[in-house]
Amino acid sequence: MPDLLLELFSEEIPARMQAKAADDLRKMVTDKLVAEGLVYEGAKAFVTPRRLALTVHGLPARQPDLKDERKGPKVGAPEAAVQGFLKATGLKSLDEAKIQKDPKKGDFYVALIEKEGRPAIDVIAEIVPVVIRTFPWPKAMRWGERSAKPGALHWVRPLHSIVATFGMETEEPDVVRFDVAGITAGQVTRGHRFMAPAEFSVRRFEDYEAKLLDARVVLDSARRKDIILTEARNLAFAQGFELVEDQGLLDEVAGLVEWPVVLTGSFDESFLSIPDEVIRATIRNNQKCFVVNDPKTGKLANKFILVANIEASDGGAAIVAGNERVIRARLSDAKFFYETDLKTKLEDRLPKFEHIVFHEKLGTQAERIARIERLAAEIAPLVGADVGKTRRAAKLAKADLLTEVVGEFPEVQGLMGKYYALAQGEDASVAQAIEDHYKPQGPNDRVPGDPVAIAVALADKIDTLVGFWAIDEKPTGSKDPYALRRAGLGIIRSILDNKQRLELTSLLMSHGDLFPNHDSTTTAFSLIDFIGDRLKVQLRDQGARHDLVDAIFSQGAGKNVPGSGNSRDLLMIVRRVEALGKFLDTDDGRNLLAGTKRASNILAIEEKKDKRRFDGAPDASLFVADEEKQLARAIDEVKREANDAVAKEDFAAAMSAMAKLRPAVDAFFDKVKVNDDKPEIRENRLKLLNEIRAATRAVADFSKIQD
Repeated sequence: MPDLLLELFSEEIPARMQAKAADDLRKMVTDKLVAEGLVYEGAKAFVTPRRLALTVHGLPARQPDLKDERKGPKVGAPEAAVQGFLKATGLKSLDEAKIQKDPKKGDFYVALIEKEGRPAIDVIAEIVPVVIRTFPWPKAMRWGERSAKPGALHWVRPLHSIVATFGMETEEPDVVRFDVAGITAGQVTRGHRFMAPAEFSVRRFEDYEAKLLDARVVLDSARRKDIILTEARNLAFAQGFELVEDQGLLDEVAGLVEWPVVLTGSFDESFLSIPDEVIRATIRNNQKCFVVNDPKTGKLANKFILVANIEASDGGAAIVAGNERVIRARLSDAKFFYETDLKTKLEDRLPKFEHIVFHEKLGTQAERIARIERLAAEIAPLVGADVGKTRRAAKLAKADLLTEVVGEFPEVQGLMGKYYALAQGEDASVAQAIEDHYKPQGPNDRVPGDPVAIAVALADKIDTLVGFWAIDEKPTGSKDPYALRRAGLGIIRSILDNKQRLELTSLLMSHGDLFPNHDSTTTAFSLIDFIGDRLKVQLRDQGARHDLVDAIFSQGAGKNVPGSGNSRDLLMIVRRVEALGKFLDTDDGRNLLAGTKRASNILAIEEKKDKRRFDGAPDASLFVADEEKQLARAIDEVKREANDAVAKEDFAAAMSAMAKLRPAVDAFFDKVKVNDDKPEIRENRLKLLNEIRAATRAVADFSKIQD
């Protein structure tokens, strides 16, 4: 079957746009192929700094013939309906339609539409120009004489040439003939900008990729990354160092070169007096270079690794020297900033926050810091933190935002605060809390571990949530401009990972009182539901069964459940989910679930029939069968044991108590007729079924659990 090769060769594709552009090209072309009936076997897109490429293999040579029947109006329908039918189907008259008999609804016209499939190459010639003209670049430009004319092509940078070939693997492919903005598709491309700029002809993908490699272009970005990473590791190892790996930088650098050449340079050892993170940020941000560790000291060495896009005749000496000059200047600036910052104590910077607005409706940064300090002191004894140290850490936590280094490198905020705090003699736990109070900033980021840091981190995030809830700035849909979902997950992870027992509702309420013009109780319970939803997401992401999570969250009798309007303890929710999962993996658990669901289903049917609920305790004097008497006794016993176990937070024991219901429930359904002929017996037995439902709700809402 034929294959398609497509290349769009342009001046430059910014590294940050490349991955999405390749995916967009693949999806846009293949979606349109499928819509035209051209189903393919496989497709893969590639991107370099100068070209977008796509190969689609296993395409049919032509579209399938289309045969369709379209139902029309009834025989004898008004003329307007007939004319609309003819126009829609392309028939010249009703003589070209057939009449289909329908004894019930009457005879009606049917159009038989047959459309012969076209050669795939002709369809592709129509598809690709549309893709090019509608390509979703985040930023695009026009150029040349045609730029002022209507319909001028917008592209990320000037588009120079288009390769488009189609054909069988064993044959010479055909060029797909089309034109876009004066650029005619062909089969000629070019290689590396400096090392192989000459044009050359290509046929199909294998030929194209091989010739590009000869022309000093590594087409596959994954291969470029592998080359860079392998050579960088080897260069570092050869000098006795270890590469500090950086996936984000690797992705970016691989998008800047077509022919990666890895080189090493150095900088003056005096710059090692700067914190490692500042050195790394300086070299990474300004020169896109990697740094290396000295395994003997565990700190950075005065070396860096760069990736060039050319094999220079001098072995790269001039390239290395140029990078060394720039890095020397940048590190000199960073060293000056750092040493200047050390001259001013953190607390001496705080008055400036009185003139910096955090949010127009939430006051200044100074007001926010005061709120965080108050809340952190309230949380401190709950997490085992020293109140004085916690207050100090909360007071200084934001001060490094006003330093020169953080102004230049915002990504080191918090971290620099720790360094400056240690330099001015602050307690180690205070310094650590200053660094960690922003954490975790993502699912893979570590959480604060020291009690002082936990208290300040929780206070910072709770203040953010309560504040924005108080002014009704909640996340909606995919929009979350203040990263409130991340703050919610940060609270959850800080609590769960550290196995902390916190009563969130009262904290949210008391903090909400600091914000005027809103109901702090309503805000607190709204936030509880929000945090509960975030916890659901996290538990499901960690592999917990979604139905078990819902069963715990829907269990309204407990005091510890977000979503029931009464959140107290996130840690207990997680333990409930774990215990329920283990219980349902046993025979007792599975059989009790089946019996409970059977009881719930019968109740639902009968309650709908009678238009009433069968609440209230059953009357023991109306029990007839031994099995219903035994079930009633078992329910009473299980209720007592399960509730006692839940009160002691022994959820495994609560599940074991539930297991005692199983034989009584099984025997009841085996021997007892629920819908007895006597109304009073029937009602009493339905109340007994309701008792089963109520008893199991001590641990979970079993109706939410899937079989």
